[in-house]
Amino acid sequence: MNTAKLPILVLYYSRHGSTRKLAELIGQGIDSVPGCEARLRTVPAVSTVTEATEPEVPNEGAPYVELQDLEECAGLALGSPTRFGNMASAMKYFWDGTSAQWLSGALNGKPACVFTSTGSLHGGQESTLLSMMLPLLHHGMLVLGIPYTQPELMTTSSGGTPYGASHWSGVSGNQPISADTRALAIALGQRLAQTTVKLRSA
Repeated sequence: MNTAKLPILVLYYSRHGSTRKLAELIGQGIDSVPGCEARLRTVPAVSTVTEATEPEVPNEGAPYVELQDLEECAGLALGSPTRFGNMASAMKYFWDGTSAQWLSGALNGKPACVFTSTGSLHGGQESTLLSMMLPLLHHGMLVLGIPYTQPELMTTSSGGTPYGASHWSGVSGNQPISADTRALAIALGQRLAQTTVKLRSA
């Protein structure tokens, strides 16, 4: 009997820690589902000059993602802070290098979800979430959101949308994650993991 847990990739980019905190909460939700295990990974920052500026191994937080992580994962949660209503360039740069995985169908049919944080309350949470869905759809992934049966979606005042988990971090990035936002992020991780299990057993 195979008792190996399904690896679910939680891939994020975070400058000041808010998106990373959401990633950890989503990972917590994934880990709470029997048979699933969160694999947290990040991407290096990109530079305006054409030379490497980041260390080979991050100083803190999750390891850098490898393309093999995409091939091995059973599901994917993708997160980035907003940059003028779009995903951050570091995350876009990573996805621009996944043509081989697109050609091979490495992600086709796997479930996915998205999450983000913004410095201002109306700083592009929903458009950023939608922008991250685009490469996932091109890869043939099955994109999940948060249903309105999740009660916190109706009461949250600091983040959380039907498109994915989100957090208003404040201009300085020091706005704490609210109880509603926390619950929604964990619920999104659980939904992703539960869907992954159902798809694998179908």
